[in-house]
Amino acid sequence: MTVHISSEYLGGLRCKSKHATSASELLTDAPVDNHGKGESFSPTDLVATALGACVMTTMGILAQRLNIDLAGMHADCTKDMVADPVRRIGKLTAKITIPKSVSAKISPLDREKLERAAHSCPVHKSLHPDVQSLIELNWME
Repeated sequence: MTVHISSEYLGGLRCKSKHATSASELLTDAPVDNHGKGESFSPTDLVATALGACVMTTMGILAQRLNIDLAGMHADCTKDMVADPVRRIGKLTAKITIPKSVSAKISPLDREKLERAAHSCPVHKSLHPDVQSLIELNWME
């Protein structure tokens, strides 16, 4: 499947991108530590955002097949940049919390399946091996 996204440089280190299928738009801005204003997500922030959203979406796809409702699941993502040898993402961490109201209803076997799905998300699998990518699942008890 091919998806088209068009982006326009607006000046001042800001871009506007449009998702062709849905017509949704988003703005990016360079981060403060790299000459920007930090007034919106930076492009590398979107990678961290994509990891958390992808983990939850991948788990959600499986959960639908298992007739499990994961509503209330939450992702907290962090991105650490490195400068050597070039400026790039060095580490991404996605901390996924499944609330007690959800985790209490999930069997150990289904939990294991959901954890495997989390670590199989396409964003996680697409990251360069030099990017340390951690997915932590916190099942509230």
